[in-house]
Amino acid sequence: MSPTPARILVVDDQTVNVQLLSRALEKEGLAVIPAHSGQEALDLVEQAPPELILLDVMMPGMDGIEVCRRLQADSRYKNIPLIFVTARTSKEGRLDGLRAGAVDYITKPIDLDETLARVRTQLRVVQMNRDMLELQQRLEEARRAASIGAITQGIAHNLNNLLGVVIGYLELIKAKPQSPESVLANAEKLGNAVQRIVGIIRQLTSLVVKSRPPTSPGALTDILENSLRRFASLHPDASPVQVDNPHGDLIIHTHVDIYEDALCKILLNAYESYGEDHPGPRPIHLDVTLSKSPRAESRMVVLKVEDRGRGLDPQVRDYMFEPFISSKNTVGVGMGLTVARHALRNMGGDLTLEDRPGGGATATLVHPIELRRRAITTA
Repeated sequence: MSPTPARILVVDDQTVNVQLLSRALEKEGLAVIPAHSGQEALDLVEQAPPELILLDVMMPGMDGIEVCRRLQADSRYKNIPLIFVTARTSKEGRLDGLRAGAVDYITKPIDLDETLARVRTQLRVVQMNRDMLELQQRLEEARRAASIGAITQGIAHNLNNLLGVVIGYLELIKAKPQSPESVLANAEKLGNAVQRIVGIIRQLTSLVVKSRPPTSPGALTDILENSLRRFASLHPDASPVQVDNPHGDLIIHTHVDIYEDALCKILLNAYESYGEDHPGPRPIHLDVTLSKSPRAESRMVVLKVEDRGRGLDPQVRDYMFEPFISSKNTVGVGMGLTVARHALRNMGGDLTLEDRPGGGATATLVHPIELRRRAITTA
């Protein structure tokens, strides 16, 4: 089956000019849609957008410049390439059309060979753009499929390992039912394994939620102290985190528990970056600054968490925010960064991670001080 010919909208109030262009374009295997006024052109574009428009500038009523401006103002049609056909040869006349959104100019009297060459050039650009969009779509679909596969594999691996731990402690309890101390100790370890399973399920549930959580004012100092306490409860042997916070009286609007949990996850990531066999202290520094949002919507509070650990693993650098991507070999890990970034983005912020000059890594948590009312969702 032969490919569908590209559709060219030819607009000119002079019928002879439309006929002349139509014959030349149709001989090249192109489909021509004729129009004799600006309003008729807009109506035809509304019915079925063409691949390209040849538009006369000087027409009674609505001229070509106005037609072009209206098309550019509509997101559905602004990417249709438009070539002006005009008798105006002045530089200012050409600039007026290009400012309105035209991609090229053809001057009258029309040279058909030149016109066909310009039309073919623009059609090639259109096709290249379509090919690029299709490629991007396929890459995104492949990425999503790979991500789903990684999530599924990660869930299965983690839950299977944890269920194996649960079964093992159940067997130990059944093996020594007469020993209360043994039963109690194994039951506590079994409970810890079950809580880790619950934690994985809770984190997976949080990734599905894309709307902004309810927020309330909270003191930044309290948020930092609570996050540090959470971190210390998980690693009592850790050295105190060095905090530089010159904005102690700052009040931010956030979901306090979610924000504290995200910061705690980053502190845990910094601590674990040193590796299990690291001797001595594991220094972590937390620095607080303020900045202006790139979108100029709000002031932002910026937390930088620096460690001097092993730095970013080159093998997972490009995938570190994917679920269950981890360089650690323990059970029930690999979602901390994913959940932390997801939570911050839902609240209008973000999380980035990069190598620290001199060794280690720097995690940057950005959060708006005052949240806007509009909903924020993540991809």
